[in-house]
Amino acid sequence: MDPFNALADLLVYRMMGLPQGNGPADALHFFIMDLGKIFFMLVVIIYLMGWFRALVSPSKVRRFIQGRSKFAARGMACGLGAVTPFCSCSSVPLFIGFVEAGIPLGVTFSFLITSPMINEVAVILLATTLGWKVALLYVAAGLTVGFFGGIVMERFKPEQWVEEYVWKAHTEQSCGCKKEEDNSLRGRHDYAWKETTSLVRKIWKWIVLGIGVGALFHGYMPVDLAQNLGNNLLSVPAAVVIGIPLYNSAIGAIPVAEAMLLKGVGLGTTLAFMMSVAALSVPEMLILRKVVRWPALGLFCAVLTGAFILVGFGFNGLNSVVNLVNGV
Repeated sequence: MDPFNALADLLVYRMMGLPQGNGPADALHFFIMDLGKIFFMLVVIIYLMGWFRALVSPSKVRRFIQGRSKFAARGMACGLGAVTPFCSCSSVPLFIGFVEAGIPLGVTFSFLITSPMINEVAVILLATTLGWKVALLYVAAGLTVGFFGGIVMERFKPEQWVEEYVWKAHTEQSCGCKKEEDNSLRGRHDYAWKETTSLVRKIWKWIVLGIGVGALFHGYMPVDLAQNLGNNLLSVPAAVVIGIPLYNSAIGAIPVAEAMLLKGVGLGTTLAFMMSVAALSVPEMLILRKVVRWPALGLFCAVLTGAFILVGFGFNGLNSVVNLVNGV
């Protein structure tokens, strides 16, 4: 039995006496259930992964990629971007460090695409909320977008749009996140707990907002209307465009995605929305503007927008074929 669902049942349907199947009651039930589940999992997962991250730093990531063939470096950049989600302020020093190390800009952009879109906390939360199938599809799509998105960026020779100071800068620049290495048990605990409290303080309001939007969608959106809106030809581009101004993380987008899938919105539309929210936020773009000029930023956004739309159409089409074969 899901303890968070049981708690929501107890509070909403028994103690408060609200009828099941009623819009406000179902919305409140969804909110209480996801609020408890996501915050509990968030604290536990961030703390456990903090023990691993205590051994990882941006400079180590750079050294690991440096000197590899372009194909290997791009694959490693995507993989490391998925498992080393540094804070947003690290984007600038990471970019400068990669440039100084001679790592091609296409590889650097592959890392910058993958890092905000995929992280182990979001993946585990996604798996516990929507199942491992959806989580693995999201990861596979994100890695693919990161790999080929970097290749497309490289074709346009983005070096011409890098700010001049980047080529002269040194990696001593820091975002204030640098830490002295302490590999003792106490040191790892301190780092993991500091990372947990810091991240929760930073994103809790966006998670609550995401849960609230998901709850309203779950409680008030008619199933037929959601299916019609979520599965027509324009649903995927619309989901990507709507997701761009919504400043949130992949974690905060999970409850909205959960509500969308529960109402019958297409898997591709839902994944495209999540990717857009996680990788195309306005604050992230403004941070990247410090190191690249507007043409590069516009190209970066256009490449990701196109990639997310292709991902959405691809998964919706695949899902339709599977349903057709199964006679659904």
